[in-house]
Amino acid sequence: MNNFLRAPVPSAWKAAAFVDRDQWIVTLLAAEQKELLEATKRVRMEGLSALEFDIADFPIPQLASRIAEILDELENGRGFVMLRGVPVDGLDDDDLYRLYWGLGQYFGTPISQNRRGERIVEVTEQGIRYGSQVRGYMTTAHLMPHSDASDLVSLFCVQPALEGGQSCIASAMEMYNVILDEHPDYLEFLCGGFHHSLRGESATGDPDEVTVNAIPVFSWHSGKLSCHFNRRLILQGAEKSGRTLSADEASIIDYVNDLALRDDIRFDMSFRRGDVQLLNNHMIVHSRRGYVDDPSCKRRLLRLWTNVPNGRPLADAFADRTNGGPRGGMRVSS
Repeated sequence: MNNFLRAPVPSAWKAAAFVDRDQWIVTLLAAEQKELLEATKRVRMEGLSALEFDIADFPIPQLASRIAEILDELENGRGFVMLRGVPVDGLDDDDLYRLYWGLGQYFGTPISQNRRGERIVEVTEQGIRYGSQVRGYMTTAHLMPHSDASDLVSLFCVQPALEGGQSCIASAMEMYNVILDEHPDYLEFLCGGFHHSLRGESATGDPDEVTVNAIPVFSWHSGKLSCHFNRRLILQGAEKSGRTLSADEASIIDYVNDLALRDDIRFDMSFRRGDVQLLNNHMIVHSRRGYVDDPSCKRRLLRLWTNVPNGRPLADAFADRTNGGPRGGMRVSS
């Protein structure tokens, strides 16, 4: 293993750095809110729906300069930001989608999140039970720590839960440093890679398909450490590929999972209406607490997976996490 990987990495943080502090929140100014509403009205008047326009059709010059600063923080700083105060009131669903799609163009290039090719996904309870072929965002379940298959993931809160639903995030850089300190012997195994289950979300729909590449939990490439982790998909992928992990190996995966939830590492945040959470998937591992809905007003978030222009270099085996090619989204069924 590369000797550099035996040294602590920067951009790491512990939860205590953000408790009772709000430097991670960027609150929109009234002029920036107005820009978003005017740009949304502009594309509506031109007869354009979400997914039908690009950044040139959605001018928000004042906010765009702040988004450039946010993207730098996401890549070179702590790896997460909460954008607060995005307009929601008075907008119908079509305009909510237009606004979020237009705003999302400034985050990067949206990619497919499932075999249906959806680039904006509704994160809301759909009356189905969490299981091997059901993705957690369709349920109210507690979701374990994981990374998504894109440079960034953003969540736009249209309606928070009645109770619960907090987002729990952890610095993968800090997790790496803790492993280096507590169990350095684990790192070679974790950097070796694992075939992840695609849980039937491939173009074929085959529930037994796994990633072609063995994807490392931690990947050092061109001066950057990146992380990709999902305990459930690693264990399922090992079973489906005929390489069931030994008890000792499974315990290492469990240790990483538990590390992301450890009180000194995990930082919890609640969503407000009009919040947009932005996470760098290579630097942040995220989970979610289970929640209770108001039956008359269900929790509802909209999600984008985006790849950042000139994003960090990724090793080939790490960059293809969906069998859709490097930095590709989920392949779409024909």
